[in-house]
Amino acid sequence: MSIKEKTRHWSGAPPASNARSWQPPPQEDSIATASSGHTTRTLVLTSVAILCFSANSILCRLALAPDLIDPATFTSVRVVSAAVLLSLGVVLKSRHLPRLGRVNPRSVAAIFLYLVFFSFAYTRLGAGTGALVLIVGVQLTMFCIGLLGGERFSFLSWTGFAVAVGGVLYLLLPGATAPDPLGAALMAMSGAAFGLFTLYARGVGDAEEANAVNMLWCVLPALLVNVAWLGDVHVAPAGLALGIASGAIATGLGYIVWYLALQHLSATHAATVQLSMPAIVALGGVAFLGEPLTTRLLIASAAMLGGVALVMTQRAGGRG
Repeated sequence: MSIKEKTRHWSGAPPASNARSWQPPPQEDSIATASSGHTTRTLVLTSVAILCFSANSILCRLALAPDLIDPATFTSVRVVSAAVLLSLGVVLKSRHLPRLGRVNPRSVAAIFLYLVFFSFAYTRLGAGTGALVLIVGVQLTMFCIGLLGGERFSFLSWTGFAVAVGGVLYLLLPGATAPDPLGAALMAMSGAAFGLFTLYARGVGDAEEANAVNMLWCVLPALLVNVAWLGDVHVAPAGLALGIASGAIATGLGYIVWYLALQHLSATHAATVQLSMPAIVALGGVAFLGEPLTTRLLIASAAMLGGVALVMTQRAGGRG
């Protein structure tokens, strides 16, 4: 090897014979730039998804609090709108319609119960309180299922669980600022159903198509609920628009963006960022609905979300 070739070799340049096929090694700054780009994209997608999910509570209350639409019809409009947008996403991505035969009946039942209980609960609860009960119901359901499935928890996990339950009990204590008991029970069942749905949905091959199929299978049951509450059906144009926005944007678009974000989020991080939802919804309730932030809600929020966060961090440490 000549002195000129040696110099080229040790400087990282290709030998003359391989000059065309040689590619320079990736530089640290290019790797850092790519990593930063992924991080920024994930942050944006996650933020958009959480805002969409939080918007569901605000849109639902904006429609139901002034009685612009009945809860059964709101659910039907939300389901149909979400099914249309998710199906459109499948067609654009995969060039075929959602395959209805690829259905998990347990997932359909769970997401349907979540949707129905969610709407009826928000006829009785404020936006912030409803979101808080919902998210804690989701996480505590998953904790209990893990326990029944043989998962072992540390002392700190049990402490977090106890603190979260204590926050629930404090929130529901009788008093002037206590939430409606039936509304809280309905929202807790909605959270439990969504927790089950989350577990059933683990490991699906195509999340976007699976969600589209779930929503399409929910259309008929939602319409049957409408028939059961036929005497209460009433729809103002504003209520219909809010239902469509909840289904197409907050639910359909939210699910699509969320699953894009999940490609770069760990399970624990995904669960943790969801804890921001009650705070976002509570602030939205103040801004758009004039709902008060009571001392009871603030204390209960700190206990419930803090307890759930402790459980999740302990589970993440145990898996690591």
